[in-house]
Amino acid sequence: MIRLVEGEVLDGFTIGRLLHVGGMAALWQVTHPDHDSDLLMKVPRLAEGEDPAAIVSFEMEQMILPRLGGPHVPRFIASGGFDRQPYLVMERIPGRSLLPLIDDLPRPIEEVADIGARVAEALDALHRQHVVHLDVKPSNILMRDSGEAVLVDFGLSRHAQLPDLMEEEFRLPYGTAPYMAPEQVMGIRSDPRSDLFALGAMLYFLVTGTRPFGDPQRLKGLQRRLWRDPVPPRARRAECPEWMQEIILRCLEVRPERRHPTAAQLAFDLRHPDQVALTARATKRRQDGWAATLRRRFHPDHRVRFDRAVAVMVEDAPILAVAVDVTEQDEALSATLRGTLEKLLATMPGARLACLNVLRQNRIALDSTLDDFGRNKHVQRLVELKHWAAPLGLPEGRITFHVLEAVNPAHALLDYVRMNGVDHLVMGARAVSLKRKLLGSVSAELAAEAPCSVTVVRARS
Repeated sequence: MIRLVEGEVLDGFTIGRLLHVGGMAALWQVTHPDHDSDLLMKVPRLAEGEDPAAIVSFEMEQMILPRLGGPHVPRFIASGGFDRQPYLVMERIPGRSLLPLIDDLPRPIEEVADIGARVAEALDALHRQHVVHLDVKPSNILMRDSGEAVLVDFGLSRHAQLPDLMEEEFRLPYGTAPYMAPEQVMGIRSDPRSDLFALGAMLYFLVTGTRPFGDPQRLKGLQRRLWRDPVPPRARRAECPEWMQEIILRCLEVRPERRHPTAAQLAFDLRHPDQVALTARATKRRQDGWAATLRRRFHPDHRVRFDRAVAVMVEDAPILAVAVDVTEQDEALSATLRGTLEKLLATMPGARLACLNVLRQNRIALDSTLDDFGRNKHVQRLVELKHWAAPLGLPEGRITFHVLEAVNPAHALLDYVRMNGVDHLVMGARAVSLKRKLLGSVSAELAAEAPCSVTVVRARS
């Protein structure tokens, strides 16, 4: 990887000031002779100890951002791959984010309604492009000088026509705790109404100066929003009008079907408060009592259940997976594996291929995320996996790459197969050796326990 320094040139882009370092990426000001406008370069953080999710989320943004258009997203300019220096270059929005607003809360009701409507319009435009943002919050919303809200940071987003790498590789939910929708907490990432919940949480914060569910840092705390309703906004700020409370509490409903059906309808309500249909939500003055809360939490008839089948936005397609050991240079086995995959893919034109590699972790000792050359191990495996699959010639969207970090390779592969509905797993057989006698056969374990078809390939002698 290249260490970026102000004044240096990368693929024609002159590196300017370092503007921001976030949890998963750094932002640099850059210029290019072919572009008159201000540009922004986003670079993932790959230093020792960084979360592997930073790599996967960056891959997602690299896939999603070029597919987006319109005034509500930054214009995509260029990107660089992991084999040299990963980066994304995009339009630099001249306006400020909404983040400074939280330093002076609560905000005037008319201002909150106007901001909410602009953001809802931006979400409507995004949803029409088959994307759920899944990280709507003040710092990810900018305002153009022309007035449009701009959504940024698509690292946690879900595109209905692309594989969801975040869902496939990580079991814990990713997002920003105060704004995560209940279904997102439960691992469902495909419902556009999750963004309406997040916007409702932001409106609540701007109106009252208090976050509706606090800022929990553990999964148990996040799950409380499934059964514990927030304090009504009018109980925290008496001058909050009933129509605004109605809108906010409707956004914060636990069940997605009880929220606004679309972001466009939410924007309409915020633009036309006199036409908002008021329900019991509008006059509510206190949280539900503990009896109702306990029923929702523990009684089987009252527990919230999320139907994944309803939430999924893409048509079912068979998933074909291949387990590749890039550490063993066996060209004959690689060629046989690829040949087997080509034959299977030819019979399944709608199938997607997931290329898997397991980066083994120590059971007791601490693991370094960097190799002896200072390179990120996860990234290096990702690059090697992509090189291995390049001869297949599959287009982006039909092939994905996953580096699984685990102590036990067989268990990691089994978990992936089970959690992602893999239909057929292909893998190479380990050659007869002392290592195989001592450790056993991963392929044999998978063939015995995987809930799908398993094809074990041997190289021709």
